[in-house]
Amino acid sequence: MLARRPRNPLQALQRRTQELKLQVDGLLSESQLKEALEASKRRDIYQRCIQLKQAIDENKDALQKLNKADEPAPIGNYNQKKEDEHSLLDKLTHQLQELAVSISRENITEIGAPPEREEDDNSAEEDEEAEEEDDDEEEESEETGDEEETEEEEKQEHESQQQATSKEYIAIGDFTAQQAGDLTFKKGEILLVIEKKPDGWWIAKNTKGNKGLIPRTYLEPYNKEEGQDSSEEGSEEDTEVGDQTAEGAEVKQRTDSHWNAVRKAISEQINTIDVLTTMGAIPSGFRPSMLFQLLEEGNQFQASYFLQPELTPSQLAFRDLMWDAKAGTIKSIPSRVSFILTLWSCKMIPLPGTSIQVLSRHVSLCLFDGNKVLSNIHTVRATWQPKKPKTWTFSPQVTGILPCLLDGDCFIRSNSSSPDLGILFELGISYIRNSTGERGELSCGWVFLKLFDASGIPIPAKTYELFLNGGTPYEKGVEVDPSVSRKAHGNVFHQMMMMRRQPQLLVKLRSSNRRSRNLLSLLPETLIGSMCSIHLLIFYRQILGDVLLKDRMSMQSADLISNTVLATFPKLLEQPDMMDALRSSWAEKESTLKRSEKRDKEFLKAMFLLVYHNCMVPLLHSTLLPPYRWAEEETEAARWKVITDFLKQNQDGEGGLQALLSPHGVHEPFDISEQTYDFLGELRKNIA
Repeated sequence: MLARRPRNPLQALQRRTQELKLQVDGLLSESQLKEALEASKRRDIYQRCIQLKQAIDENKDALQKLNKADEPAPIGNYNQKKEDEHSLLDKLTHQLQELAVSISRENITEIGAPPEREEDDNSAEEDEEAEEEDDDEEEESEETGDEEETEEEEKQEHESQQQATSKEYIAIGDFTAQQAGDLTFKKGEILLVIEKKPDGWWIAKNTKGNKGLIPRTYLEPYNKEEGQDSSEEGSEEDTEVGDQTAEGAEVKQRTDSHWNAVRKAISEQINTIDVLTTMGAIPSGFRPSMLFQLLEEGNQFQASYFLQPELTPSQLAFRDLMWDAKAGTIKSIPSRVSFILTLWSCKMIPLPGTSIQVLSRHVSLCLFDGNKVLSNIHTVRATWQPKKPKTWTFSPQVTGILPCLLDGDCFIRSNSSSPDLGILFELGISYIRNSTGERGELSCGWVFLKLFDASGIPIPAKTYELFLNGGTPYEKGVEVDPSVSRKAHGNVFHQMMMMRRQPQLLVKLRSSNRRSRNLLSLLPETLIGSMCSIHLLIFYRQILGDVLLKDRMSMQSADLISNTVLATFPKLLEQPDMMDALRSSWAEKESTLKRSEKRDKEFLKAMFLLVYHNCMVPLLHSTLLPPYRWAEEETEAARWKVITDFLKQNQDGEGGLQALLSPHGVHEPFDISEQTYDFLGELRKNIA
């Protein structure tokens, strides 16, 4: 007897699709029965919708991975059959989504709906009922007045309860209605919250009497007497949402795509990333940004922390800051790793869905040994073109100086002896959810470039094409986007085409020349930063050497040091626009110096101190300058306007002292303690 010929992959998938279609049709028919009106039956149908949706998604993934070369025998119109199969799966998905939405709507209790009156087929019974109604007409007329009074009392009681649970809130941002039923409002508008729902969408009324759904993330408690309640009171309000829901309020439901799944995820305390993945807003390989979370934990991963000197184990000298008495400046300190890296571009980076708005695209890099971060975390913002949204580029051509935040040329120094030392790159985006206004940081992939081979020899200086991994560095085998898997099947040409679609990062390691090596050797042993600001960091280190080594009588003295530059420069280092302002002011001043003056190091330091006091000190204490916030376009634009206006005044010859004394400029008060440098408090902890 002949063996049964195995079914080809496409045929097996078509058969599976037909089985799913029969199950979906059966579920749709079952939902039309009277028994489907029961609550338990609706829950069962809803659960089966989710299971069938998952099975259809698996079939879609399998269909996308199919290749004509995998078929054991030739198949005519292969691509057309795949498209037909994909269309059928999309149709089934749409039917399941509509069924799930209709079931969810049936779960909503309609308040105040009048009961329908049953009609009798027997005309004789209708006549008898008519006679009984005539006999009882007088009794009903007497009872009607009592019922109306009772209804009015209940209505007044309900309104009083609603007013007791309602509370005024102030809007902290503008919100535009996303769909019918939402309430549009402006920043600063006072809203009366009528009902607080656990899914984050509250029912509120504005001063004009319009009602609608609003996101709670846009609100803060408002108090007429005190302006705004404290954050502690606000947290108590949020905790007691369930108790403060107004009884009898109209229940509304959003009909956004996948909103039911999102609401269920929130109720089960699933994190935002899982919710966005469930909605299809981000690929499954995206994760919360690990490096951003480290930066939020404290300053031990910031550049200002590694810029400070480190004491030796004896606590009597500095490990990476030594004085050269012969040269009259700080000594050059070589390190094991000292080179320049250029970020070229990122290609084929998956796009997030339309439900989130991308505020920033960037690459964060740090030294990593496979277990822990060994340096500061340096971030470079990328630019992109609308025609090529999947391609990120760095160091764009701009008018004037290139902002250090966009500079793709980075210096890297480290004296770590770890054999596994390398650079960890994390591609990230800052986003805001359109529906709730929630902000967050996502990792779009990561890659690790090891700097030494197995024999301890440094890797060559060249361009590297690095393919990104999904998940986090502590996860294995996760792909950024499973739809373009690296495990491609088929012929060599197909595999090559799939590799070209992989998310990747292009970087170039550059061997430094003599001048670059001399500059880098004046920096701390471990530091990553932008090449465009390296001369400012060297000025700071030289001033640090003058104060701590040259002019200090004893290392054992713990007195505070009065030096504005040492006290405030670390704050500037964490504000890229302020560093750009200092670079611009210094470049303008340096262009006016003579050649002989540029060769005089002491004169250059004196000029740098003058520029710093004239430009940076007034700006740091200006009340017009908003606090620095990452990836907020409005705040960044407002800050840069204040900075450019001030620099223009300085160009007109008014100077920093005139700006401080001017009645037009308002500055924050400060005392002398804010201008003192506590070197013992700023020193890095010795972990050797």
